Amino acid sequence: MKFFATIASVGLLISVTIGPASARQKAPESTEYVHQVGTYDYLASPNYQGLTPISTVSRNASIGLGTFNNLNGELVMVGGVVYRVDTSGVPRKTSTQRLTPFMQAVDFEADASLRIAPSTACGALPAIIDRLAKSTEGIVAVKLSGVFFDLKTRSVPRQNKPYPALADVVGAQVEFSLGRVNATLVGFRQGPDAQGVGAPGLHLHGLTKSKAAGGHVLSCVTGPRVLLEVQQTRGAVIHMPHN
Repeated sequence: MKFFATIASVGLLISVTIGPASARQKAPESTEYVHQVGTYDYLASPNYQGLTPISTVSRNASIGLGTFNNLNGELVMVGGVVYRVDTSGVPRKTSTQRLTPFMQAVDFEADASLRIAPSTACGALPAIIDRLAKSTEGIVAVKLSGVFFDLKTRSVPRQNKPYPALADVVGAQVEFSLGRVNATLVGFRQGPDAQGVGAPGLHLHGLTKSKAAGGHVLSCVTGPRVLLEVQQTRGAVIHMPHN
């Protein structure tokens, strides 16, 4: 599979295209693509300034993740609804007019699914996802739902200019040990050919079924009947502001 990416300026159709010509005309419309604001490389530069409203990529999507202007909380999108998890650990529905420096979203349609064996650690999931998707390349959209024996999440506090390095921000993260919970985890597995587009490897954010807790997933251990669903996307459409 050849990874495809488009850089789309807000207000314009496409400014830069990388990939086969046959894909270029389909990318902005197709539900087979991840639509995202910014890139992980932009975030890690570091630059946490919001680029465009969340609605730029959320309006036709069902799952997604990201952050907010000035890195002010974790963004989790489940069932087409966007939640913000701040350092209290409590998810709250949020306006899609808020700015985001980085968000990935997709209209999720699973290509394959698998019941994960109980007591499987998060660290084992990338290899399972690759086998299920039958590829180690590109961007695979991921959804896990069910009971987890042990789920740990985090959020980070708001940052101000001059922005500190992302590693320093993570060093000040607030962690939440949620224990045994029913939850939905969503995110993306970036292959080596998508380096810099999204966070390296498997990146998951989650919400408990009760919507009482959530955040960026640090670790998990699956409980009974956790369902893993994957969608091998065709690439990414990256939305950037146009001046």
